[in-house]
Amino acid sequence: QVQLTESGGDSVQAGGSLRLSCAASGVTYTSFCLAWFRQAPGKEREGIASILTGSGSNSIYYSDSVKGRFTISQDNAKKTLDLQMNTLKPEDTAMYYCAADTLGNLLVYGGTCGPAGVKLSDSSYWGQGTQVTVSS
Repeated sequence: QVQLTESGGDSVQAGGSLRLSCAASGVTYTSFCLAWFRQAPGKEREGIASILTGSGSNSIYYSDSVKGRFTISQDNAKKTLDLQMNTLKPEDTAMYYCAADTLGNLLVYGGTCGPAGVKLSDSSYWGQGTQVTVSS
């Protein structure tokens, strides 16, 4: 069973940095899509970064809103998915979620995991979220 637990959310000033971490158990690091999503109050959930495990750096996706400022990475030894967030802006304020889906689900249900976007299946796994608040 896949379990995802996010940590690292905090309140910071604009221009600051945060590092989010997602502890992932039950994930095989050769055939999973690992992703970060965020949802601000009153807005739709947005997929901001994803990585298809075992496929190399060309499978990494970043949304235009975070490209150049955020970096997604996986630590196979620690079984974590991290999101380094630099040059934070007030519009980055949101609840951040770690999510995972199997490559099989993506193929069967038409999901995507980079490089042009991220869309997970209805059978995907989600953490409880961690709050990031950026003040101006």
